[in-house]
Amino acid sequence: MVQVEAAVLDGLPAEEQVIDLRSDTVTRPTPAMREAMVTYPLGDDVYGGDPTVRALEARMAERLGMEAGLFLTSGTQSNLSALMAHCGRGDEYIAGDAYHVYCDEAGGAAVLGGISPFPIPTLAGGAIDPAAVRAAIKPDDPHYPCTRLVCLENTVSGRVVPLARMQAVIAVAREHGLAVHLDGARLMNAAVALGVDPKAVTAGVDSVSLCLSKGLCAPVGTVLCASWELIERARRVRKILGGAMRQAGVLAACGLIALDRHIDRLAEDHANARALAEGLADIAELSVDLEAVETNMVFVTPNGADHGPLRRYLKEHGILIGGQQPAIRLVTHHDVSRRDIDEVVARVKAFYTN
Repeated sequence: MVQVEAAVLDGLPAEEQVIDLRSDTVTRPTPAMREAMVTYPLGDDVYGGDPTVRALEARMAERLGMEAGLFLTSGTQSNLSALMAHCGRGDEYIAGDAYHVYCDEAGGAAVLGGISPFPIPTLAGGAIDPAAVRAAIKPDDPHYPCTRLVCLENTVSGRVVPLARMQAVIAVAREHGLAVHLDGARLMNAAVALGVDPKAVTAGVDSVSLCLSKGLCAPVGTVLCASWELIERARRVRKILGGAMRQAGVLAACGLIALDRHIDRLAEDHANARALAEGLADIAELSVDLEAVETNMVFVTPNGADHGPLRRYLKEHGILIGGQQPAIRLVTHHDVSRRDIDEVVARVKAFYTN
């Protein structure tokens, strides 16, 4: 057996118990997922022959009210495949200036797809203004790129965009003959928070990307859902991007477990985030945005000089947090319990009292 040295997690041995609040992407596959990876049937997905991948794509499409699905390696690859399926070179998409597809995907649509982004202001709750969308749409003039697509997102930094606000933007897009793509990386968080079927969140959009490796706890993967026609175009784009995989069912199996067992339990993450926010709000040296705690994210602003020392202190005590400034994002997830929340609050209080 090959001997492997102990892995290091941000400076901490992997076997050491840590409370990791940096993101919900740090979740590890559950025992049921690991078993599924070994036991579910496999085939060659490039030939369309992996039954587990096909099952995941079909089930996700049905859950989201779409015709077909496509399993991809990541949310970034899924969004890019969607944009390149919707748009050609020289076309344009409109998105909120805080949306992941615009500011956190390395400019892939422009770099690889020749698609111009047109960012508009993201409102405080994560929505974009329908009037701003209408004003951003270009006339049929050779001086401008051709506006083809509007990109939405839900949730946005943990905030749930009201469905009526989404529908108002979709109505503007339809009025001008534009397609609509929804970055629904954490769409299930939005559905659980709103108490609605996921189809209510996707109503009216042409494509939606849903990540399995965040709150849903799978180790890898995102499913893009849309019409059969658009999915076939996206399949070609996935190949161009190097994203076609072979026995991908070993990963898709975890997605099937996620759909069965990990959607409703997102409510626990939301409750833990609320408990964390309320506990930290009692600390005078911190500013906590309680209004923004709608799903599994908490934003905490320490005094300016405390960012580094607080992060290092918590790391020494087995708690990992992000390094964002001025507000640090804390994210609850499957691997964070209510007991962990109490420990984090106690440790932060100790930092300020010792």
